[in-house]
Amino acid sequence: MSECSKHRRITYSPAFTLVPTYECFNRCTYCNFRQDLGTSGWLSLETAAEQLRALSSRQVREILILSGEVAPNSPQRSQWLGRLYDLAALALDQGFLPHTNAGPLSRTEMAYLKGVNVSMGLMLEQLTPKLLDTVHRHAPSKDPQIRLHQLEQAGELGIPFTTGLLLGIGETPADWAATLTTIAECHRRWGHIQEVILQPHSPGQHQTERLPRFDLNQLPQVVQWARSLLPEDITIQIPANLVTDPQVLRACLEAGARDLGGIVPFDHVNPDYPHPDLAALREQLDRWGWELVPRLPVYPQFLDWLPPPLQEKVKAVPV
Repeated sequence: MSECSKHRRITYSPAFTLVPTYECFNRCTYCNFRQDLGTSGWLSLETAAEQLRALSSRQVREILILSGEVAPNSPQRSQWLGRLYDLAALALDQGFLPHTNAGPLSRTEMAYLKGVNVSMGLMLEQLTPKLLDTVHRHAPSKDPQIRLHQLEQAGELGIPFTTGLLLGIGETPADWAATLTTIAECHRRWGHIQEVILQPHSPGQHQTERLPRFDLNQLPQVVQWARSLLPEDITIQIPANLVTDPQVLRACLEAGARDLGGIVPFDHVNPDYPHPDLAALREQLDRWGWELVPRLPVYPQFLDWLPPPLQEKVKAVPV
């Protein structure tokens, strides 16, 4: 069916989030997710198993393992990595497909987690180093070169990957273009990037520095620039719960966005912004000539990249 026909496709991932820990050694001033070290504890495998048993595999396909970061030199780092692995393995055992986003990892750590994840991710946010003097001044792992190195490592290891930009944290439009161009160059080397998320900063109740809300009226233009700078085989994603103006959402779709991300019961990163009702969203999109369809956390063209046991797990999950 052509792009001009009645029902163009917009995808989303039916997802559920497991949070190994909210504790994080970074202190990004805009974060509504992190908790101080020693305050939240770690998710047990028993509790995670109970959460997964309550889910329906027909309604949820992706398990997003989203974690606060343990410092690379911490004595708890290896235990934390083991918890990430065990949670992903648990999700696989229960018929779900895990996708891990846990901050920058070493090459050895990424290779280890590759065996139990159908895809992985890390937001570049912005590659300008000036944010290290402002919103990232207490966030060592937000060094742009550390995060870019993660993107390159994922390519070298053949890991289907999601990355993206956080918009409205002190960067400029020129910074957007530079970050998008760098992502495009990395993808041309390795061909591993499934999606680029364009995430507008949306103020929450728990951040330590209240930045202004990103002007959503700018988002369709950012989508258009992203579509012009990124290779065609990278999907542009906008989060359905953060693009709250229907006309902005429609303009973003017309500009080239083709995915609405994981639609989850609760957004742990943006807890003040619940996802829209799926039936109402589907009806709204249908009126505009879009068909909302579920997808898996690994895109079909990357299936052959996975280890054979993971390929079999993917084939067993209904699309």
